[in-house]
Amino acid sequence: MIARISILILLLTLLPDLYIYRRYLRWRFDMTLWMRLLWWVPGAAMIACTAAYSMMRNFAPDNLTLFNVYLFMLGLLIVPKVVFTLSSLAGLAVKRLLKLRTNWGNHTGLVLVLGWFYVLFMGTMVGPDQLHVKRVTLEFDSLPKAFDGYRIVQLSDMHLGSMKQEFAQRMVAQVNELHPDAILFTGDLQNMRPQELVRHAPTLVHLHPVDGIFSVLGNHDYADYVKTATAEQKRSMERMTRSFEASLNWDLLLNERRILRRGADSIVIAGTENDGRPPFPCKADYRKALHGISPQSFVIMMQHDPSAWRRHILPQCTAQLTLSGHTHGGQLSLFGWRPTSLVNSEDAGLYSEGKRFLFVSTGVGGFLPFRFHMKPEIVEITLKVKR
Repeated sequence: MIARISILILLLTLLPDLYIYRRYLRWRFDMTLWMRLLWWVPGAAMIACTAAYSMMRNFAPDNLTLFNVYLFMLGLLIVPKVVFTLSSLAGLAVKRLLKLRTNWGNHTGLVLVLGWFYVLFMGTMVGPDQLHVKRVTLEFDSLPKAFDGYRIVQLSDMHLGSMKQEFAQRMVAQVNELHPDAILFTGDLQNMRPQELVRHAPTLVHLHPVDGIFSVLGNHDYADYVKTATAEQKRSMERMTRSFEASLNWDLLLNERRILRRGADSIVIAGTENDGRPPFPCKADYRKALHGISPQSFVIMMQHDPSAWRRHILPQCTAQLTLSGHTHGGQLSLFGWRPTSLVNSEDAGLYSEGKRFLFVSTGVGGFLPFRFHMKPEIVEITLKVKR
């Protein structure tokens, strides 16, 4: 994870320190040796930590506690300096262009830094625990009448390796209070290793929908994030992931489908393996998943990556409703803007194309314990016959 952006982090650590020191500290304060050390040592420590983490072949270390502290310190020590430096440089350019006496970029930078501290502490200390239920009602011409009012709970992106036990218990209790007909889990049960499920399995077994729990794999559910694993270890990890889901009584759909019946009526729950753009796994087979299913059937497609909706699902099959996750809504929303919207045209919430729908859940967890104005969500979807 850090190796991909280590050079950028090193530059963002060093250059703002140099700029602020040379322009505002060096000439304006009679700095003692201890004051200089106080300024330079934190940055040097962050550079050392970044270098150490960049040498890891795996996506992240097994123990995330120290890693999360490192990421928090990046937000606390490095990001504010970057924000101030960029604002100061912009203000300096405006000052020279308009021949002003004051660099207003410095004042703006200080305000932005205070705003960032608010985002950092709220997103870290408060946001990840704000679990809520989002209710959605969808109407379809093609929904069989026996399924009018059918209620689905969509869960996504648990990332159990980062989830607190108390939060998992609260999530299960809230889902059971909804008394859903079915639970559909749209991937990323783990961070990197199936062993993460051990602690939460006794809690998750208490989910009891009427028609069962159906799930698919997300990009984190494969062994790709453990680069040091041998081929046999990777196969073992994949088998363990599936066995854990089996022990939870979850029906894992690997390019497969299940038919739910109400008398003479039926709907199809289809699930494909992850269908991501590089570097994410691309293993979906929609033809196999819907083999033998009539084009007139009502199909709910489960696919972890929402980018597959326009790339493959709309042109290759007739699924009326697709459920996805993966994006977490960027785990950050500022005045309605989400960073994931830069790379995903469908990154959070409900989208439609004609009479076909996509719902992208922002998930209940995350690899990083941070959420700002992007609450963890349980999604209740009620299917209705359009009248």
